[in-house]
Amino acid sequence: MEYRTNFKQIRKNEEINLLIEKGNDILNVLGYTEHSKKHAAKVAETAGRILKELGYGKRKIELAMTAGYMHDIGNSINRSDHAHSGAILAYQILRETDMPLKDILTVTAAIGHHDEETGTAVDEVSAALILADKTDVRRNRVQNPVPSSFDIHDRVNYAALSSKLIIHKEKCMIQMDLELDDSICTVMDYFEIFLNRMIMCRRAAECLGCKFKLVANGNKLC
Repeated sequence: MEYRTNFKQIRKNEEINLLIEKGNDILNVLGYTEHSKKHAAKVAETAGRILKELGYGKRKIELAMTAGYMHDIGNSINRSDHAHSGAILAYQILRETDMPLKDILTVTAAIGHHDEETGTAVDEVSAALILADKTDVRRNRVQNPVPSSFDIHDRVNYAALSSKLIIHKEKCMIQMDLELDDSICTVMDYFEIFLNRMIMCRRAAECLGCKFKLVANGNKLC
């Protein structure tokens, strides 16, 4: 059965887009990296690509992309506990659509479990969301215009010369290739703030029947 509510509709939804941008405005004031529609679209695209390249069906890919686009809407309320408040907001929004309740619950569970402080992969959709979100490391996510005042999160993202997520279906391997400018941020700096996220990615990859591999500046780290 075909439903009117698909990822294209989600991405055009005014309420969702306003929530994303309000959340990013708040995080900008608080000194966080970019969590705008650009991040949302990047996470959605990557989450969908992960499942597509691993051979999952069209509907599951759509749900991963939907969860990816909506995952940070809770920041519009507060950064603290944003995964849970975002899941509740998403449930209310999606109940106004023709999306089946079973699919809504898959999306909201993924959103509610995407933060490393309280979440973990609970199914394929949540696993794809976690991997897509935690590997979005790039220089243009830094919103602070003053390099001398960068915190470690700013330095890590600003130092990222390139970041690629590669899916090796035959090897059952999901690999993140990261190139850092070590004059700005060392690999140890990266691990200082991203260790819990990489552990979360490893568990998410396992949920998809894969191993997770991180290669930074040509060195295998996990």
